[in-house]
Order: sequence, then structure tokens, then C-alpha cells
Amino acid sequence: DQHGAKLAVGHVERFNPVLAALEERLGRPRFIEAHRLSPYPGRSTDIGVVMDLMIHDLEIILHLVRSPVTSVDAVGVPVLSKGEDIANARIRFANGCVANLTTSRISPEKLRKIRVFQDDAYLSLDYMKQEGEIYKRLDGKITRDKIPVMKGEPLKNQLEEFLDNVRQGTDPRVGGSHGFEALKLASQICGQMTPVAG
Repeated sequence: DQHGAKLAVGHVERFNPVLAALEERLGRPRFIEAHRLSPYPGRSTDIGVVMDLMIHDLEIILHLVRSPVTSVDAVGVPVLSKGEDIANARIRFANGCVANLTTSRISPEKLRKIRVFQDDAYLSLDYMKQEGEIYKRLDGKITRDKIPVMKGEPLKNQLEEFLDNVRQGTDPRVGGSHGFEALKLASQICGQMTPVAG
């Protein structure tokens, strides 16, 4: 900033149209569940799955909850590499929200989902399919509706927005401070991770 340069951190999921659809309907999140599963990549195995994959969901959840973290419980298991290949973290926030994240890079299939439970609704969104549903109670009945999503390519959205930031002098959606907070939380999770005994 002091040199007039713009710094954007590559949390591409923040540019997924699904997230914009979620934010339009976001109330007060009480419980958030995130799943990010992938087949074994054969790359980035020098780091664990928390720093490789979970960090993207951490950044999103910090953005949605906007409250200090009060506690973290985490477990991880190394299966095919030296670092954890599957991990689960439970995060409590000062405002009472709880987030539960499960991340794996040894899954037979790819899955990217987030579920948000709030006072008036339950939202379920799929980052890959760019689809979502909202469940609400109306006149004593549970209603289920599709959430309209304007589908688009997140990486393209991210790059185009960063070019606009540079041209117009505006701040990136995911700046250095956002990236730092996600990294700090990921480091805290790794530091508190309890290995599962084999």
C-alpha cells in the first residue's frame, strides 16, 4: 500500500458466483459446514491438506462470520504423504457461530460444498455445480427453493476484477490482510492438530 501497489491473494472461490448468491441471503450464521474433497493430486504433497485446500474455506468462513475466533479443535491423518491428507477442524467464534470443516485429498471424487444454518433459513450451496437451495419455515411448513446463480468462471472473474482494481485504484476483494488472517487461522489449526492414532 505504501508503494501504491495492489496486492490480491489468490482465494479464487471468493469469486465463485455461488458465494455472491449466498451473501445476498446471508443473515446471522449460527453453524457453517464446509466440505472440500479431492482425489490424490500427486502435487503439493510437501504441505498438508489444511494449507493446500482447507485454507480457502477458512478465508470464506472468516469473511462470512466476521467475528474473532475463540477456539479451535482439529484432527488430521497422513495417509499417502508426510503431511495430513485428511483433516477436520471445528472453530468457535465470539458471536456464537460454530464452523465445522472437513478437507481431504484422498477422496474418490471431487466435492466442494458449503452449508449455512442461520436463524431463519438453511442454505446449501455447491461450488462446483454452481447451484444452491434454501430451506425456510413458512406457515408451519418447510419450503425448499432453488437459489438462482449467475454461473461464471471464478478465475476469470478474479483476474478481471484485479485488473479493474489496478486501473481504478480500488482495493482487491481479497487483499493481503484477508490472506494473512486465513493463513494465521490455518497455522493455528495445524499447531493444534491432534494426530489420529493408528
